[in-house]
Amino acid sequence: MSSHREAPEIAKDPVADSSDLYAFVSPDKPDSVTLIANYVPLQLPSGGPNFFEFGDDVRYEIHIDNDGDGLPDVTYRFEFTTEITNPNSFLYNTGPIDSLDSRNWNRRQFYSLTRVADGREHRLAHKLPCPPCNVGPLSTPKYADLVRQATYSLSTGERVFAGQRADGFFVDLGAIFDLGTLRPFQQLHVAGKKIFKTEGEPVNATDWMNVHSLALQVPLSRVRRRANSYRAGDRASVIGVWTSASRRQVRVLGDRAAADTAAGPFTQVSRLGNPLFNEVIVPMSQKDRWNTLPPSEDKRFARFVEQPELAALLPALYPDVFPNLDKLNKARKPRADLVAILLTGVPAGLIDGFTNATGDTQADMLRLNTAIAPNRRPNPFGVLGGDLAGFPNGRRVGDDVVSIALRAIAGLTVPLVDNAFRPDAAAAALTPGLSAADVTAPFLAHFPYLGTPYDGFNNPPASS
Repeated sequence: MSSHREAPEIAKDPVADSSDLYAFVSPDKPDSVTLIANYVPLQLPSGGPNFFEFGDDVRYEIHIDNDGDGLPDVTYRFEFTTEITNPNSFLYNTGPIDSLDSRNWNRRQFYSLTRVADGREHRLAHKLPCPPCNVGPLSTPKYADLVRQATYSLSTGERVFAGQRADGFFVDLGAIFDLGTLRPFQQLHVAGKKIFKTEGEPVNATDWMNVHSLALQVPLSRVRRRANSYRAGDRASVIGVWTSASRRQVRVLGDRAAADTAAGPFTQVSRLGNPLFNEVIVPMSQKDRWNTLPPSEDKRFARFVEQPELAALLPALYPDVFPNLDKLNKARKPRADLVAILLTGVPAGLIDGFTNATGDTQADMLRLNTAIAPNRRPNPFGVLGGDLAGFPNGRRVGDDVVSIALRAIAGLTVPLVDNAFRPDAAAAALTPGLSAADVTAPFLAHFPYLGTPYDGFNNPPASS
């Protein structure tokens, strides 16, 4: 999955686990950029009596680098507090929740939003309420109304929402991790020869599950470097984005009379930039370490990008299907195409009218050229599909990042840096066979874009 349980330690700490990150120029407000960071993955809708929430002891941050050094120039920090209305009730709610101040709602969560820039902290909002979880038709009968109430437009120009949403990531997880089985390829032919033979239809492993989202819509002037004008080929228009979660270094467990306490400085326990980076690039022995480091330190992991393990596995798993990739692997030539896509951005001149390069610093960030306008008809394969407004130019909620990543690792992007290389025919067809249509909760055309979370009464349907 993009970053659901991607490292041993963070798999034990879902409240601090960043599962997906999105960054795109807002299609319905193109003078702004939308940033969405998802946490608390793999939520089953029927979560009572203790429903899912953000951690009061976790500091959540979305970082923006606008000068290419892999360090944050602008950070938006979310910090949460939880209040119990009736300490003598075990229930999350004792009646319908029809507003954010409903007396029927027993466990409420609030947050503050702080902007950190130029070495100064500016508190943008304090004690904004989150919406409740989507319990069911009796408890939360008008959930969309609660989401509207919990979406705030701030005086500084930002728009913000923090709360439960449907997980929009789609992947056939069971197939991919069963030794790279790609179910839809049973019908794929190359030069009249069937090259894959697998059984079954692809299954979206994250469908019917929820996450908790931090969503921001920020004016472009608040994230870019100062410049007189911005063009698609101007580095001043490119930003790098990643999200992180941090905890206090010390936790002291209380006895019967005292609550647990946390002390010491915050230390980072989770981060996420490009989808699937820690998941399929970083080796098992270094995943936890990667989660603690800033992107500016990612040169330590560059060799795993230059020689990705998955690229070597594909010819072994599918003999005679990837002969050109096999030769490339055996030549041990560093994959400069993947380094550009994942660590430095794509420089000008490789793709007509496009660059999202940030300089020489190797850093895992979602790089977004904010001068590229949204596409009215998005192609789910992003830049590989000729849509320069999609992944790896940022990431939109409907982008098929798994297929894009598989095709790039299989060699489809090598000709960007090596005109003599011919990708194998199968590289352009690699896909787990899923799309945004396989997400049951449809994406929204407006902020916060991710679909309405599944409620615990109706989902999953009884027929399943």
